[in-house]
Amino acid sequence: MNVNSVNAGSPVQKIVNNPIQKQLPTDASTPARASDRLELSGASGFLKALKTNDVRTDKVASVKSQIASGSYESDDKLNAAIDKLLDDLNK
Repeated sequence: MNVNSVNAGSPVQKIVNNPIQKQLPTDASTPARASDRLELSGASGFLKALKTNDVRTDKVASVKSQIASGSYESDDKLNAAIDKLLDDLNK
């Protein structure tokens, strides 16, 4: 069987008369590449605070002295903490 001059005796040949060529403008600048970015939700704020070392030393000293004297834990503070916990759980 002979179809368009192709048969078992003649191999198929690729014919390229006018190859397609893409021309780029010579003044085209290279587009900026997108950069990867990583965001840590929740932990990022904590890490940022640690890096800035923004410690309220006066507050820390006050709490340490209250703990040492035994006056840090009181019924009022415990009740306030429980109320806040219950409010958070009821949301």
